[in-house]
Amino acid sequence: MNKLSITKYISVALMLASTTALVSCGSDDSSSPSSGADTTAPGTQAPTTEVPVTQAPITLPPLPTPAASTVTGLLALGRPIVLAHASGEMTHPHSSLFGFSEAARMGVDVLDMDVQLTSDGVLVIHHDLNTGKTANEDLVLLEHTYDELHALDSAYWFTANCTCTDQPEADYIYRGVRTGAKPAPAGYVAEDFAINSLEALMQLYPDYVLNIEIKDEGDAAKASADALMALLTKYDAFERVVVASFDDTVVDYFHEKQPNVAMSPGQTAMVSFFLGGVSLPDWLYIVQIPPTYEGLTLFTPEYVARAKSEGIVTWVWPNGGETLELYRELLAIGADGINAASPPQAMTALNEFLGAS
Repeated sequence: MNKLSITKYISVALMLASTTALVSCGSDDSSSPSSGADTTAPGTQAPTTEVPVTQAPITLPPLPTPAASTVTGLLALGRPIVLAHASGEMTHPHSSLFGFSEAARMGVDVLDMDVQLTSDGVLVIHHDLNTGKTANEDLVLLEHTYDELHALDSAYWFTANCTCTDQPEADYIYRGVRTGAKPAPAGYVAEDFAINSLEALMQLYPDYVLNIEIKDEGDAAKASADALMALLTKYDAFERVVVASFDDTVVDYFHEKQPNVAMSPGQTAMVSFFLGGVSLPDWLYIVQIPPTYEGLTLFTPEYVARAKSEGIVTWVWPNGGETLELYRELLAIGADGINAASPPQAMTALNEFLGAS
């Protein structure tokens, strides 16, 4: 995730559990692309959660129709899927409309994103609770309005090798597109390189399944959950989302209000599952895990056998070190999905896998 902090629920869960794993069951990395090939497709005080008018509609070049437009349809495809993790941050600026559009053109099945609220209650697509790792200013999202955040250059620290701050100026290939200092790529506009609202993305991609992680924890995360539910109601989109959170209380909160929405488990549930052998409830049937964490291999043939026997769908989130060979290996072991930072390489691996099947 290009040195973005590890907050996916299973990773943090295992970190917290590692000190007790030998006793009992109780108790960011950088990415660099490798060669590509064929990519043809087969706790802060929470603000109010009323869904506001967020921004003028954005238009993008025509996009392909995805293979499935609901979670049920996605799981019925009978093949592994590819998700564009944070819009494919190895190949395009993190969580950008530009990146999501390019990933869709490559043929990905699902768009993956993190969401959180601004000070004026707009649910935006952004990973960290502040903007310093991606933008030209370091602002705390919950302390600033949507307009203030939307004005930032969110591709400021992106390079073809990493999202990092120590590269030569010329390597920051999209720096200045947001501000008009340089032209946008053909077919795109400056706003495609901004921090954008989830509502804008939902309007642009009405046919795509969305994998949405609610950031933060406690009341702030629950406020984001309420805002997300309001948007899903507005766009009748409950059947095309998978919702996740690091915080189990947020997962439970969302499920209590929307029991038919597909969800992934939080920290406590995953610790119990991996270290205690405790089965997940039926409604937590999409598990999202890294292949390894802190030297512990999670995604193994033995895990796959257990997951299949319990009706669990596994989407693997490599979280760095992503290569074509790794994607091939994950598919060979039995991944139901790859949440890829490099959609081109993941699509190549998927096409090879399907061709050999």
